[in-house]
Amino acid sequence: MIIRWESHHDYVLVHVHQDMFGDWIVSRSWGQIGTQFGGLKHDLAENYEQAMTWVTDLAHIQASRGFTKVLEATADSPEAEDAMHQMSLLEG
Repeated sequence: MIIRWESHHDYVLVHVHQDMFGDWIVSRSWGQIGTQFGGLKHDLAENYEQAMTWVTDLAHIQASRGFTKVLEATADSPEAEDAMHQMSLLEG
């Protein structure tokens, strides 16, 4: 699952996925739209339910900051592939 929120100048992108060991990872990137400035953080959840609780918490935080959800997609959709490309630019 990939979710993206945006404000006028900033974005937050969250990717919930399992690693090769079956552990649930919540990856979060953030930054300024149109730049490569930003950050990236990966958190290991105890289970899927905890990962989704974190996503719900992030949704509340982003809404309180004036962000709007602009994307919610499964990881295999074309929109998600574009979002993951943006996240990969921050890992370099």
